[in-house]
Formats: sequence, structure tokens, C-alpha cells
Amino acid sequence: MTLLNTTDRADVALLLKRIASHDYTIGIVGMGYVGLPLALAALHAGFRVVGFDVDDARVALLNRGQSGIKHIPEAPIAAGLAEGRFRATADLNDLREPDAILVAVPTPLSRQREPDLTFVETSTRAIARSLRQGQLVVLESTTWPGTTREVVKPLLEESGFKAGQDFFLAFSPEREDPGNTNFGTAAIPKIVGADEQLSLNLACALYDELVVRTVPVSTAATAEAVKLTENIFRSVNIALVNELKVIFDRMGIDVWEVIEAAKTKPFGFMPFYPGPGLGGHCIPIDPFYLTWKAREYDVATRFIELAGQINTDMPHYVVSRLAEALDCQMGQGMNGARILIVGLAYKKNIEDTRESPSLKLIQLIEKRGATVDYHDPFVTQIPVTREHSNLGGRNSISISLDTLATYDAIVIATDHDKIDWATIAAHGRLIIDTRNVCARNGFAGRNIVKA
Repeated sequence: MTLLNTTDRADVALLLKRIASHDYTIGIVGMGYVGLPLALAALHAGFRVVGFDVDDARVALLNRGQSGIKHIPEAPIAAGLAEGRFRATADLNDLREPDAILVAVPTPLSRQREPDLTFVETSTRAIARSLRQGQLVVLESTTWPGTTREVVKPLLEESGFKAGQDFFLAFSPEREDPGNTNFGTAAIPKIVGADEQLSLNLACALYDELVVRTVPVSTAATAEAVKLTENIFRSVNIALVNELKVIFDRMGIDVWEVIEAAKTKPFGFMPFYPGPGLGGHCIPIDPFYLTWKAREYDVATRFIELAGQINTDMPHYVVSRLAEALDCQMGQGMNGARILIVGLAYKKNIEDTRESPSLKLIQLIEKRGATVDYHDPFVTQIPVTREHSNLGGRNSISISLDTLATYDAIVIATDHDKIDWATIAAHGRLIIDTRNVCARNGFAGRNIVKA
């Protein structure tokens, strides 16, 4: 999409000039896995940044120069504080200060698996109370197509200001991949959508200074749909290989070997890999935002919902493989067995446990009468969550030859690089490997079962 020259308004021309000279303050609402990397990208580009978060403890941590997230470096935060270009606050009255406000708050599902926009709406109302002329507001939280226009805009316009005239409004979906050392925030192209040209121009001008490339699209709803499409694509393809895993296992075929061979084809195939289930705040949740919105248009989302069902069933499949292996190889049942889960985070080399299949695995295994411990070098203690409140507060155990000997089976759920896989492979009595980590590291044996 070509950006039109709409800078005949002197106020907009001045804002564009201030963005280009970095004489501009960026406020970021939500200092978590998305907002904090975005703040670091803005600091690196030379902007002033105010980080907003409702968690007083998190604000205090940031103002001490600490990120609180293991894979996010602390040096840029400390430097920003020392230079007077960064501060964190829980006072939402300060939202009047920034020239641009980027909203990166959670968009979870309710217990009925419907979109929960509580955090978006609360943040938007707070912005509306302090909104001033010329501010740019950009929603980054993943949501259903139409949210910016149907929810955020009316709430902001309760201030008496009009979008595109008094303030500017856009949507630019976050594309963070926590723990990915190859693609940080600044290296990932940014989709930007708005419903009128001035807002689009300002948002693109700002993100042009922060990331390698901006990709403008025609409307905010289009940008919202782009984000959902990206994550639904992953969900559906992961569901496909998870289903193939189950089928090929019955046939005595190793699905990981099949995928490695298939990906040698230079066209028409993209490798995805099976696992114990989906985790994180995006892929297990985002597809249902479109499913919910599609009902308004009398459209069924059978393919998306089937993928969700297959991925949700994976922890059950892993537990069934565990029970079968205990019976066939160890001659014992699940009741009374001692099981060690290796890896609690939803993906390798980070501490994020949101929607982690490991939490579901623990509950399913304990429901069958087994005792479960876990080891994770990134997650020293299980946080308390709404869905898994009974697991909160449990601590990671250390791995040694003595401790490994006390477990009837070990379930590899997350393949962190920091884990001593050689010791586990050599001394685990029975290993259920959901990530193919043993084979990847050259370990084989009758005690290793892929699941």
C-alpha cells in the first residue's frame, strides 16, 4: 500500500518532524513479554519511553534497572534510566505525557473460550481520561478483526475528541517470539493498519524508526486479521503433524524422521513439529478470537476448531503413551508411580509458563494416582494461575543420579538447551520424549519412548 502525502496539516507535519528527529515520547501500556522488548527497541532508536504497568512490584523492578524476564537484557533498561530517557510508572494519569501510546496488554479467553477484552477496555478508558490533541494510540494486543474500530475508537471518542482529527488511532500487531535470538523486535517487519490516512502515516512513520520495515495495510481490521492468520496457520499445521504423529506411531513409523526427510523437498513443504500440546499466549488462544467473531457472520470455522481440538488432546495422548510404556516396559500402573516432568515452560530457553502443556500433564498424571515432580532451570517455582491454582508454589527439583533413580518415568516436555540430556538419557529408567530431544542428541535405547 502506498502512503499518500497528507502532511498539509501543519500539526501533523510537526509530529512527523518530531518523530524523525526522535524528539518524541513513547508510552507503552503493559511491560511484559511484548511491551518490554518494544520499549527496548524504542530506547535503542533514541526515543524517550514511559512504561506503564498496573503491577507496582513490576514497576519498582524496572525502575531499579531489572527486566524481571530472563531472556530480556537489563543493560538497556539501566542505561535508559541513567540517561533520563526511561521510567516506569503505575500512575495512569501520566498517560497524558507520551506523544504516542502503544497498548500491549493481554487478551485472554474466558472460561467459555470467548474473547476477554477486559485489559484492552480498561487501558483504553484510562487513555481516554488523559487523552490530548495530537496523541497517537496504537493497539498491539492480538484480537478479533474490528476491535480497534468497534471497541477502542468509541471508548477514546468518549473524551470528546475525534479519531483522525484530534487524535490518531492505528493497529499494529505484536510479532514477538520470546527466546528467539535471531529475530528481536527491531528485526521483525511491522504490520500497520488504520482506518484513515493521517493515522496510518503517523503510525508508519513511528514504526519506521523502530523496526527494519513497516508493512502498511488498508484498515485496522485487516491488520488484526493478519495477526490471527499468522497464528492460525501455525495452529493448523501443528495440529496436522500432531495427528500424523499419532497415526504414524500406530504404524511403527517415526514422524520426526518423516518430517526431516520431507523437508529436503525444496518447494511445497514447510516443516512443523509435533509436541505435547500448545502453549504460550498466542497459538492456543488467538484462533478462537476469529471463531467467536465469525459467528456474527454465520460462518462456521470447522477447520480452525478441529485443529484446536487435536492440539488440546495432545497432553491426553502423551499420558496414554506414558501409561502404556509403564505397563509394557516396567510392569506397573500409573497409580503410585513417581513421574518427573522435565521442562515446565511452554517452549525452550524461556521461563514463560502461560498455557504450558506441562501444567496439564501434571494434572492428568496426578489424576491417575501418580506423584509428579518437575525440573526446569528457567522456572524455579510454578506461578499461581486461574486454571492450575493447585499447582502454584511447587518448586523445581535438581537433577542428579540419585534423584533420577527415584522416578519410575521421566516425561520430556520442553527441550531447554541448559538441561543435561546425556545424564537423563543414560540414567532415566523410562523416558517419554515428546520433543525428539534424545534422538537429536544421538541418544537411543529401549528406555526411550517417543510420544
